[in-house]
Amino acid sequence: MSENLASVLSTAIVSSAKETPLFLNLTDEEFVTVAKFITPIHIKKDDLIFEEGDYGQDMFVLLSGSLNAFGSQSDGTQRWLFDIKQGDFFGEMSIIAHEPRSATLKAAEDSVVLIFRSIDFYKVIVWHPVIGCKILRSISVVQNLWLDQSSKSYSDLIRWGEAARRRAITDEMTGLYNRRFLEESIKERFNNSSMNFRIMSLLMMDLDRIHGINDRYGTKAGDLVINSSAEAIRSCLRPGDIPARLSGDEFAVLLPDTDKSDASRVAERIRENIANREVEVPAAPGADENVLITTRTSIGIAIAPAHANTTEDLIEISDSALRKAKDLGRNRVEIFR
Repeated sequence: MSENLASVLSTAIVSSAKETPLFLNLTDEEFVTVAKFITPIHIKKDDLIFEEGDYGQDMFVLLSGSLNAFGSQSDGTQRWLFDIKQGDFFGEMSIIAHEPRSATLKAAEDSVVLIFRSIDFYKVIVWHPVIGCKILRSISVVQNLWLDQSSKSYSDLIRWGEAARRRAITDEMTGLYNRRFLEESIKERFNNSSMNFRIMSLLMMDLDRIHGINDRYGTKAGDLVINSSAEAIRSCLRPGDIPARLSGDEFAVLLPDTDKSDASRVAERIRENIANREVEVPAAPGADENVLITTRTSIGIAIAPAHANTTEDLIEISDSALRKAKDLGRNRVEIFR
């Protein structure tokens, strides 16, 4: 089928898909997003899904019906291993660890199965990291339960899932979150009906005159300053705050449940922390000796819902406040008015 899940299946079946363990933690809106990447197929009784030893690129979710798993014995005969029940997902190891299929699967009765192809699985992780994290977490939770019951070790799966999650949502150089995760986090708070009236603040910032540092001391010095600034930002925040590196020397911080006055205090603390840090950098590009330098940052603040009711507007308005801070002399904090 070429149509997506929402256009092909009935409302009742869509609802049942949403309640399967793989998608249970997704909001309705998040599930609609994922539905664009999965395809339903109807399997007749005794049809083969895949054979033991095959290398596949898909994982599956059983929506209705039942499947039987068989394993090969030493004499070549097939032995029943277990049944796959409605709601179970399977085949994830072929995507995650590129392992061959560990069993042969056949339909015990007419069934409906969702296919989640490898390329689409990774698209969800990269394009929608918040959703991807939830799906990876669901896989880990189910696998952990299975480990407890079977005493088998899938520690590689857990490590891979955690590593993939970090790569999808973080900036490689600084370890802060990336732009996509920041935007998804803001959007999630705007779209979640239980958060409609909860305030949040967005700090937009960049380092003052970083290009002068690159020109004088080299790009390695610029990277050292950016990493030091990321540490300074992180040290000023609470566990639930979301610091992100947007690109180059541009940063942002989402402060949930934070009003204007508290956001201003956090921003001033970040500005002072960055200004007070001395960073050891090469005295010139390629030089062996080092020197200590300092940098400054300008910060703009926007508040939701006072200033904006969409992700795009909140980012644009906080960026406008940042431009004002730079126009007024840099190394300062400005709130949008």
